[in-house]
Amino acid sequence: MVILAGIVWWALAVVIAAVVALTVLRMSDQRNANTLWKSLWSDSVQDVAEFDRSMVDGLPEPARRYFLYTIGGGVPIRTVAEIEMEGEIGLGDRSDPRYLAMRGHQVIAPPRGFVWKVDAGLGLMSLSGSDGFDRSRSWVRFWLLQSIPVVREGGNPDHARSAFGRVVAESVFFAPAALLPGKGVEWEAVSPDTARATVSYRDMVQSVDVSVDEEGRPHTVVIPRWSNANPQREYRIQPFGGRLSEFRSFDGYMLPTRIEGGNFIGTPDYFPFYRARVLSIRFIEEP
Repeated sequence: MVILAGIVWWALAVVIAAVVALTVLRMSDQRNANTLWKSLWSDSVQDVAEFDRSMVDGLPEPARRYFLYTIGGGVPIRTVAEIEMEGEIGLGDRSDPRYLAMRGHQVIAPPRGFVWKVDAGLGLMSLSGSDGFDRSRSWVRFWLLQSIPVVREGGNPDHARSAFGRVVAESVFFAPAALLPGKGVEWEAVSPDTARATVSYRDMVQSVDVSVDEEGRPHTVVIPRWSNANPQREYRIQPFGGRLSEFRSFDGYMLPTRIEGGNFIGTPDYFPFYRARVLSIRFIEEP
């Protein structure tokens, strides 16, 4: 009996230690995400200038149309945005999407970084966590039932390069002013209705193709993304992107409120695992 009691107490101590360790890890994840969030929102330097049509003179015609549609004349240039959204994220593939309802909250400050906090699913399939990128570090961390770590990726140059691709792609529809021509941003024509922006930041370079309609409304965004989202789980360049619709004005910026995206866009393997309905977008104000 004494031996059995000792085993029980030992097992209980192990369980308690594991619970404490996971709790500390969970709190660390939340603290890191919150710290970066505050840094991106409060420390980013904002241009006090207002948008003028002359800023896009000389750009390829589709790029010029894009800016004239998305940014109103005289609107203060804002490049840091906070977004609230709901929608679905797919955990499966094209044949079996396994969509879960999600609600997300994001801050993006191109080209420096972003944080996306998300809660998805219900009951035993309740997931929560965050994606983040800051200069050269990145992560994806998700928890099941807020207690069991199920995804922990990042902490290496490949993942950071992939995350930077997301920053550039999402700047097209959440922070278009971040792509105005200037240091680190160059534009070129791809076709009469598609322009390519190439963004350079630190030691990373990422291009993004923006396709627009006659008014300049962007409807398709595609990047050559460094990604391991493939059957071989090997990092390589592959098409990633999505489609935009249902535009609304947010503080003078015409931005999409319906967004879908996924890997291998433009191919038969395209799977829009991300489908979002934007609820609100607000921009950082000047101090």
